[in-house]
Amino acid sequence: MIYGTGEVLIISPGTWHVNENASQQDSMTYITCHFDIGDLELKAEIISKIANVVFSSDSFFAKETCKIAKKFIQISADKGMTLEEQRLEIQMTFLEFLLLIVKNKDKFSESTAKYTDREAQLARSLATLIADDLKSDHPSLSSFEDNCQILNISTGYGHRVFKKVYGITPLHYLEEKKYSKAKILLGSPEYSIEQVSQMIGAQSLSSFSKQFKKWSGSTPSKYQQNILHKRSVTTIKGSGYFE
Repeated sequence: MIYGTGEVLIISPGTWHVNENASQQDSMTYITCHFDIGDLELKAEIISKIANVVFSSDSFFAKETCKIAKKFIQISADKGMTLEEQRLEIQMTFLEFLLLIVKNKDKFSESTAKYTDREAQLARSLATLIADDLKSDHPSLSSFEDNCQILNISTGYGHRVFKKVYGITPLHYLEEKKYSKAKILLGSPEYSIEQVSQMIGAQSLSSFSKQFKKWSGSTPSKYQQNILHKRSVTTIKGSGYFE
């Protein structure tokens, strides 16, 4: 794909890519923003409507996206804000970007849907099976092959459809859900780390500790200490916890 000044390209997750300057003499400057979205339906909407399409500089989407990018730069360069304030401002600006997409999805005429209604339905069904299993206090974590059998499709086809619609593999989605659940449980003082390990379906406490450190860069015990310390409050009667 060739794109130039003021043009915008949203690259679908998992798409191998590299940027090269088409000119041998002129310099090239561009802005790259890496982001992820936990909401699968919104992720699918973005992939379907605008991913892997070059939007010309005079298009509605390119103009609005450039405004967001400039706000990112302004926030990052503002020495009057703390790092925490900058992060929050960038997050709020990014939410504005997502809201822009949702409100104006009918204006993205440059793109065509990249998957069929049947593929979208199958992907949603697979995501639901994965998420529902993990909601249990003792998840069985059925294999992806088992879930595909429930829907009477092959494992290979199910994998391709899921990746096509959501831009991530089923395993990646499962890991995201497990990590989110683990963080919530570790933030509750009533659960031990071993209980949390069992409630996300980890094979052992050791494997859970290793996996959580890969996810967060911190051990479960350290994460739990930090989050509970933040939630600790002092009252007249003593200390307590709040959500």
